Amino acid sequence: MSRLLVTGGAGFIGANFVRHWRASHPEDSIAVLDALTYAADRANLDGISGVTFVEGDIRDRALVERLLTGHGLDTLVHFAAETHVDRSILDAGAFIQTNVLGTHALLEAARAAWLDTGSGRPHRFHHVSTDEVYGSLGPVDPAFTEATPHAPNSPYAASKAAADHLVRAWGRTYGLEATISRCSNNLGPFQNREKLIPLMLTNALAGRALPVYGDGLHVRDWLDVNDHCRALDLILTGAAAGEVYNVGGRCELTNLALVERLCAAVDGAFAADPALARRFPASPPAAGRATSTLVTHVPDRPGHDRRYAIDDGKIRRDLGYAPAADFASSLAVTVSWYLNRHGRTWRLRQA
Repeated sequence: MSRLLVTGGAGFIGANFVRHWRASHPEDSIAVLDALTYAADRANLDGISGVTFVEGDIRDRALVERLLTGHGLDTLVHFAAETHVDRSILDAGAFIQTNVLGTHALLEAARAAWLDTGSGRPHRFHHVSTDEVYGSLGPVDPAFTEATPHAPNSPYAASKAAADHLVRAWGRTYGLEATISRCSNNLGPFQNREKLIPLMLTNALAGRALPVYGDGLHVRDWLDVNDHCRALDLILTGAAAGEVYNVGGRCELTNLALVERLCAAVDGAFAADPALARRFPASPPAAGRATSTLVTHVPDRPGHDRRYAIDDGKIRRDLGYAPAADFASSLAVTVSWYLNRHGRTWRLRQA
């Protein structure tokens, strides 16, 4: 039986992970530490039994150390992060504070709780990172592997790269049993409204413009959040300390193609359920128009990476990982979730 501390567990991927872990490992204990900033909501954990929730900041080393020692926790899964690239461009300070200094505080708390006591207890510190640490690819460049050098291009990506290096160093220098995963873009429930898919859905339902940066031909790899959680489960239960794994969906799409598919999914949902037109009278389908008529190209953001692509061959070979969800079904489930919960249980706060 494991005893987990999940940082950022009330956010998008963190909340989905807690749900996955509770279903897959019902005997384990789970504590969630979350500062409940704009991107998280305590309600994301509603209905999950046996979860201890603590509102707090990962930079509070003393708090984290008390949680690890006082609850006898042996596994720390680190999701907590500032993640929105646009916000990092406007003000990088919060990203340095949370993603760099926060990770450092967690590492020091884990070292004190698990190594300095001399107990020799098995433990695991898992850091959830991003493919953005690798930088940008050209149209025909091979996909990122775990050996691809870090070359971050945004303040967000740089802060996550710094966290990666800290986790690796604490493993190599102090013997902390640490692993790292780097994932591609996730889709699924509980995501903050600033992110691409929830933003487009929210705007479409309100009849507002769907802003697409530049020519819209920036390429991202898409991964169902539940597949990501399964991959993390495999890493936590099967990977050796010191390992790094890329996790992808092998689904490269331009941003414009993604938005077009999202528009088609919204139109299809309205066609299948006439009640949606009454709930969302400002949406184009309610007036008999295609949602894609709202697509609007806006000036590109600074330093916008052109393409990401993940080579996840290592985790497939080592741990038997393979995505279970195809993109079309994952998008349909995601759209349905947001449509059914918009204005009700989907209460993620906006800044």
